[in-house]
Amino acid sequence: EPSTGRVLEVITDQPGMQLYTGNFLDGTKIGHGAVVFTHRSGFCLESGHFPDSPNHPEFPSTVLVPGETFKSQTIYRFSVR
Repeated sequence: EPSTGRVLEVITDQPGMQLYTGNFLDGTKIGHGAVVFTHRSGFCLESGHFPDSPNHPEFPSTVLVPGETFKSQTIYRFSVR
């Protein structure tokens, strides 16, 4: 964010990232300090596999067989320049 210097870096071992923009927020959710969340007043970054991966053989596999363990790491690093 150029005017304040705020920076968000996302480091992940996952192949994809989904962005949710809070389009569904309608003012009925109240946050800390009585903040009212309305349309697009929040967002979420979610790392993971690509949507519809099981139906696209060219995408990384999402199959987890019995006995296997799934592990993933995502780091959200906030800083100021």
